[in-house]
Amino acid sequence: MPRTARIVVTGYPHHIIQRGHNRQVVFASDEDYRYYLDNLSEWKEKLGCKIYAYCLMTNHVHLIVDPGEDGGNLARLMKRVAGRQTRYLNKLEKRTGSLWEGRFKSSTISTDAYLLVCSRYVELNPVRAGIVADPRDYRWSSYGSKTGDKNEAWLDYDPCYMRLADNRKERAKRYMEWVKGIIPEGEWELIRQSLQRGQLTGSAQFVEEIAQKIERRVEFRGQGRPRKSDK
Repeated sequence: MPRTARIVVTGYPHHIIQRGHNRQVVFASDEDYRYYLDNLSEWKEKLGCKIYAYCLMTNHVHLIVDPGEDGGNLARLMKRVAGRQTRYLNKLEKRTGSLWEGRFKSSTISTDAYLLVCSRYVELNPVRAGIVADPRDYRWSSYGSKTGDKNEAWLDYDPCYMRLADNRKERAKRYMEWVKGIIPEGEWELIRQSLQRGQLTGSAQFVEEIAQKIERRVEFRGQGRPRKSDK
C-alpha cells in the first residue's frame, strides 16, 4: 500500500513522535541525550524551524516543531537529527542497521486551542511512564526551561506560553500551575489518536480551515470537544 501523504502546514506547530526500531533503547547515557539535543538545536537554526517543546524518553522522542516558511523542513530536520544519532550510536556500539522505526508520526496543531495542551502532553510523558512524580525532576524535557529551572537559549517559547503573563517569573508560575492542574477527560486520548492517525489536532472548523489552505481534503473523525478558543 502507498503511504499516506503527511500533512505539513507552514506557520503551524506540529506534534511529532519518533520511536526506536522495535522499541529499542535510543538513549542509554547522558551523552546520548546531549548529542541529540545538540544536533536538534543546530539543525533547527540551519533550517529556520522553531522548537516549542521536547521530551526525550529512553526509546522515543516527542517534539513540537514549527517548520517555518518551508513545510519540507520538518522532514529535513528529522532526517538530519535522526541520521546523526544513528551514525553516532552505530559507531559507538560498533554495529550497523536502523536505529529508528520507519517514518516519524506527526499531527498539525490548532495553535490557540491545542498548542499548550500538546506541550503539556509532551512534558508529562515521564510522569505518565512512572519515571518521576514531578515533571521538574526529569532533565530531558523542555519543562524545566518553561518553569525557570534551566536555561536553553536555543528553545523557542510559543505564543500561547508567552501570553500567560507579562514577565518570565509569573509566566513560569502560571505554566507550572496549569500543567499540574486537572486534565480534562479524553484529552490525552485525543492527542494520542491524532498523532497515531496522522490527523490534525483541532476541531472540525480547524480541519476545514487547513483543507482550504492546502487545497486538499482532510479526514476528520471527531476528536472530542474543543476548547472554547477553538470554536
